[in-house]
Amino acid sequence: MEETIRRAAMLIKGARNMVLISGAGLSVDSGVKDFRSSSGWWRNIDPRTVATVEALEWNYDLFHEFYATRVTQLKEVAPHRGHSILAEWEKRGMLACVSTQNVDGLHQIAGSQTVHELHGTIREFRCHDCGRPHGEAAFLKKETCPCGGKLRPNVVLFGESLPEDAWQCTIDALKEADLVLVIGTSLQVAPVNQLPFLTRCRRIFINAEETGYEDRFDVFIKGRALDSLVAIQERLDAE
Repeated sequence: MEETIRRAAMLIKGARNMVLISGAGLSVDSGVKDFRSSSGWWRNIDPRTVATVEALEWNYDLFHEFYATRVTQLKEVAPHRGHSILAEWEKRGMLACVSTQNVDGLHQIAGSQTVHELHGTIREFRCHDCGRPHGEAAFLKKETCPCGGKLRPNVVLFGESLPEDAWQCTIDALKEADLVLVIGTSLQVAPVNQLPFLTRCRRIFINAEETGYEDRFDVFIKGRALDSLVAIQERLDAE
């Protein structure tokens, strides 16, 4: 562990254009549930029955219950020190941008400025039919749009396309990157799992569990995101 932290810190210190790709594992240390772990959302819920356009249109009660629970739980979480370290790296010019699968907005709350939300955000809401913006309170009360449409979070549901701007900005950033840092993702969800491998630059992978992609990275740190980022920062501070 100490050696991999040292190697990661060395690569980060030498980078001039680092890009971060983050997943649910980064938010776990803030108290946000992930999806595929033993305590994640999908342990007892099949995503194909709830996080889909079909569920929104034909089983809205189930759809609303699931997302209203997630929205309400976010009121009890806050960014952890790892989020703050990443925001500080951006401020210092060490990190070019964040491209995240997370919809919780914790990167922005921690102070990160350039964040590309690849799976949208659960902190904004709109009408599914006409696209009109609505507030959180209206969604939680299960109100309908004046057009009669159902309200939904601005997240990417299964079967929907990723936001074009966020995707293209990420591709453009990777073209200029000299280091890709991947944190807290199983690398199982396409097309985001392809992103780290669209560049020939150095790659660091931090994840609580092995995923089978470890040998495609220059450094793999098996550990929680928070602990790993703090250890890397402490190593950087000591040099």
